[in-house]
Amino acid sequence: MSDEQSHSKTSMTALSLGALGVVYGDIGTSPLYAFQQAFSPAHSLGIDPANVYGVLSLIFWGLTIVVTLKYVGLALRADNDGEGGILALMALVLRRYARPSRGRTLAVVMGLVGAAMFYGDSIITPAISVLSAIEGTAVATPLLQDAVVPITVAIIIGLFLVQKRGTALVGAYFGPVMLLWFAAIGVLGLAHVVRHPMVLRSLNPWWGIEMFVREPKLALFLLGAVFLTLTGGEALYADMGHFGRAPIHRAWLRVVMPGLLLNYFGQGALVLSDPATGKNPFFYLAPHWALWPLVILATMATVIASQAVISGAYSMTTQAIKLGYLPRVRVLFTNERNQGQIYVPFINWTMLVLVLALVLAFRSSDNLAAAYGIAVNITMVTTTIFLWMVAPQRWNWRTRRANLVFIPLILVELLFLSSNSMKIDHGGWFPLVFGALVYTMLSTWKSGRRLLKRQLQEHALNLQDFVHSLSTYPPTRVEGTAIYLTPDAATVPHALLHNLKHNKVLHERVVFLSTQTADVPHVGPEQGIEMTPMEEGIYLLHVRFGFKDEPDMQQLLKNCERLCGLEFHLMETSFFLARQTIVPSKIPGMALWREILFSWMSRNAQDASDYFRIPPNRVVELGTQIEI
Repeated sequence: MSDEQSHSKTSMTALSLGALGVVYGDIGTSPLYAFQQAFSPAHSLGIDPANVYGVLSLIFWGLTIVVTLKYVGLALRADNDGEGGILALMALVLRRYARPSRGRTLAVVMGLVGAAMFYGDSIITPAISVLSAIEGTAVATPLLQDAVVPITVAIIIGLFLVQKRGTALVGAYFGPVMLLWFAAIGVLGLAHVVRHPMVLRSLNPWWGIEMFVREPKLALFLLGAVFLTLTGGEALYADMGHFGRAPIHRAWLRVVMPGLLLNYFGQGALVLSDPATGKNPFFYLAPHWALWPLVILATMATVIASQAVISGAYSMTTQAIKLGYLPRVRVLFTNERNQGQIYVPFINWTMLVLVLALVLAFRSSDNLAAAYGIAVNITMVTTTIFLWMVAPQRWNWRTRRANLVFIPLILVELLFLSSNSMKIDHGGWFPLVFGALVYTMLSTWKSGRRLLKRQLQEHALNLQDFVHSLSTYPPTRVEGTAIYLTPDAATVPHALLHNLKHNKVLHERVVFLSTQTADVPHVGPEQGIEMTPMEEGIYLLHVRFGFKDEPDMQQLLKNCERLCGLEFHLMETSFFLARQTIVPSKIPGMALWREILFSWMSRNAQDASDYFRIPPNRVVELGTQIEI
């Protein structure tokens, strides 16, 4: 083996190990509560071979069809310049449609619904994961039964408190810990499968089908518990940009899926030999001497799973900001060498409050399980529809082939969704209500910005006409460079008009800077910077960012010097920003309550100077009031 091949193999192993820690934390901790839910008293499902084999068969084929076939086999091939996730996929779909069009509007609505449901999943995952792990202490000693909730609350508070320190330090241990986790749960399950090998009969899909033939209503209700084994599957696609397709594919087939299946089948074998263990079969798999080490390992695994969805919420937020669906919020970078490691204080503290509220309200993983699943299910259905839409262009599939693949997939996921919908009264309402609130905020911000832009354009001056007028009515010019940030490159920024009106001067060099977020993750300076010289010392600078690129004004000006030959001296450059105060009114647009919400979001948005990392001592802000 050559040195290059050896290095490539080592790199692939490292990436696969990293994928175990980041990508598979959520789905990897599902054995803590998923199988147990199938035989909870709420289902009235007796523990006998036919029922156990049926549940295991549904779990096996659910993992095979939804995770292995759809996500590992198909979704990982639908990357947006190497990036995955519902918003990246939505951006890919939007390339099919002109703006404006009904198809584009529908795709945006679906994408925002999927994103909103992802936030719901991000709230529930830390609560149910940590609760289910700490419940193992009650198996070890019933004396700790009343301490489960306080211990869970303490761990969750600690988890969110350390977020501002970044994940670089603990991230190095995520992969090895999860590798140990999958090895441990696989070995525990294998020990019981060897004692009761008949559970392997569950690989036959007939056992799952037979449940629907025998008790269709109960089997449909039971699918909601089976779906818990799939939660976290969407992370395979969402985190593709961090590791690439091959390491995620390799980790799933070689480590994760074997470990999960052995554990689920082991739990099935255990409850058949001792039905009393059905109240918490995962922890009863372990011999008494290994119970406390397993509780500690499970707690570490659930913290890692929670960390993955928290980081995912940060990334989703920054993508939504770049695509124009959320106002700017403060984003801190916790690693100078890795832009992907970020911390969003507002999201962090909001999630902490909501997660703690869930733990204190539901108090057990059994109760939370009813609320879990439906949010992930809706995101999965949205992803399947988007994949169906991009397959003809992305993979050159004929329509017939796409239909043959995706119609059965969507039917399977809709079957799961119909089951999860039966749990709305028992807690499933929470992710729906929370998702509706998030969707309202996403859509309100986008619509409000569109109305604001329309109002500004109605009272704007044409840029070309303004530049020509400077030679006829020349204002007083002063030394230095003025950079005006403007959302519309065709009109004169309001900040400049106010500056002329009140100060009656114009800098000797004026740059109008407009930015645009592309539907690709990254845009290089060579492709993203366009400088257009105009008359009277005025320049039009248009910059395109990818939706995962981080604006940095000083770096941008250096790139302009290198690519366009226009030199900037920071201490001789002033940045003029317009601060708009939104005044809700009865002007036709949005409902008044949405205008009030938009005004509140606008007031609490991060300053443009912070967002673009402009030195504070070089910023001049000019305010206006605008009715929408």
